[in-house]
Amino acid sequence: MQDIDPDDVLAAVSASFGRRIVGVISVALLGLLLIYLAIFQPPALAWQLFLLLIGAASLWLAVRMWQATRHTVVLTETELRDTAGTVLATMDEIESVDRGFFAFKPSNGFLLTTKSPGSRTWQPGLWWRIGRRIGVGGMTPGAQSKSVSEIIAIKVAQRDMDLKD
Repeated sequence: MQDIDPDDVLAAVSASFGRRIVGVISVALLGLLLIYLAIFQPPALAWQLFLLLIGAASLWLAVRMWQATRHTVVLTETELRDTAGTVLATMDEIESVDRGFFAFKPSNGFLLTTKSPGSRTWQPGLWWRIGRRIGVGGMTPGAQSKSVSEIIAIKVAQRDMDLKD
């Protein structure tokens, strides 16, 4: 985990403890329920294996979600990063911000489009990246995500205005 100077942080997005608990317990209970059904109410063998597989995947997802949401996404003057040290995007790389109703974005979040593609990465409940698109949000409060996205939009607009001059 890398230290980030609090004076450099413009805004941050993090999942509250209550949201983490509700989200992780919901996914874990789904996994346990599917495994229970597969063992104590066994359907045909193929369906039983399917239920066990999806149940195990749900339990794995609950663990990954708990690990991912302990981090915070922070915005500085130069980049958007998480407290694990992963740089989501530098301000120079961000092409656009989309927080509209029909945007393919996480719940309570926003979508960034970058100039060049990055590696596929997923931090369940916090952020994901596929190619040129980065989604931030999920288990995060909408107000935090909105403030971060608006600051990014302003900085991108300022940068584009400076390039035109």
